[in-house]
Amino acid sequence: MNNYINPFITSGYVSHEYFCDRENETEQLIKEIKNGNNLALISTRRMGKTGLIKHCFSNKEIQEQYRTFFVDIYATKSLRDFVFALSKVLLEGLKPFGVRALEKFWDAVKSLRAGITFDPVGNPSFNIGLGDIHEPQSTLDEIFSYLSKSDKPCIVAIDEFQQIASYTEKNVEAILRTHIQHCNNVCFIFAGSQHHTIGNIFLSASRPFYQSVSMLYLKSIPVSKYSEFAMSHFEQAGKTIYQDVIEKIYQQFDGITWYLQKMLNVLYEMTSKGEVCNPSFIAYAVENILNSFQYVYSEMLFRLPEKQKELLVAIAKEGKVNAPTSGNFVKKYRLQSSSSVQAALKGLLDKDFITKEKDEYQVYDKFFCIWLKENW
Repeated sequence: MNNYINPFITSGYVSHEYFCDRENETEQLIKEIKNGNNLALISTRRMGKTGLIKHCFSNKEIQEQYRTFFVDIYATKSLRDFVFALSKVLLEGLKPFGVRALEKFWDAVKSLRAGITFDPVGNPSFNIGLGDIHEPQSTLDEIFSYLSKSDKPCIVAIDEFQQIASYTEKNVEAILRTHIQHCNNVCFIFAGSQHHTIGNIFLSASRPFYQSVSMLYLKSIPVSKYSEFAMSHFEQAGKTIYQDVIEKIYQQFDGITWYLQKMLNVLYEMTSKGEVCNPSFIAYAVENILNSFQYVYSEMLFRLPEKQKELLVAIAKEGKVNAPTSGNFVKKYRLQSSSSVQAALKGLLDKDFITKEKDEYQVYDKFFCIWLKENW
């Protein structure tokens, strides 16, 4: 391991050494898998669902006994997109196990054979494109047939699972549920970040996935655990960070994992060996991060329709909003009317600029929110 790595990882998963806490959640997730249960993992965005899943996948016993696959379907809009994403992940996941493992997949998923070529010495190369998915349901049948006959039990984690509710086809939940309930060789982890949408999929009696999974809600890591984790890594590098620094950023960013990691990543870099990171560093760290995102934020705002932009700025300035269409809110921020706010609200929600949690609207990206407050 690189001794000079910044220990506060902001993307991907490195190792347990750089993973903070989640001991109870890890234990529960692995226990559900071993008991053959499918699981819905639900939290707000950037709370660390992906990291937790990959942390569990790195567990020695899981690695030895299962084949693990992680597919992110956030960008998918149809069953065809879903099948394409799943196919690519399965192929990439099987590559480390050699040609024989890939041949078994290829023998089962005949509809994708056009995407295979061989070099002069017979090594396979896979060039699957979205255009190779001619009949998504048939290819999906073949994929599940392969999974059910895999030489090892499989774990398939599907991130942003709520996307299937907005697919162009209206029967995707029923199609997937039928396949999954007959696939005894696979445990599924359905991760989602829109509480209302993902909750309805699994908790509504009229939906195909009703009562088909165990549920795990991912909350913020306790501030005491995060303080212990951060202070330890600073200390290992000959640096010091005051506990009140960690507590302040924890409060500022609602204990959401990614923002804490991003702030600590920058604070760690700013603090020289033998130096103390004190509360005065926080503002400089935030400024550093906002400067790095400034062009992106300007572009995002420029592309928004005027009414959506006005509402986004208003929500950012307010922080959290319970009634954005109320007369008081409309008047306070000089918005056009309640009806125009309602339309703009839908547009911002659809584009993921804002989130709605427990009837409170807020800007999804907390750094973007700070930038809006400071500049608009």
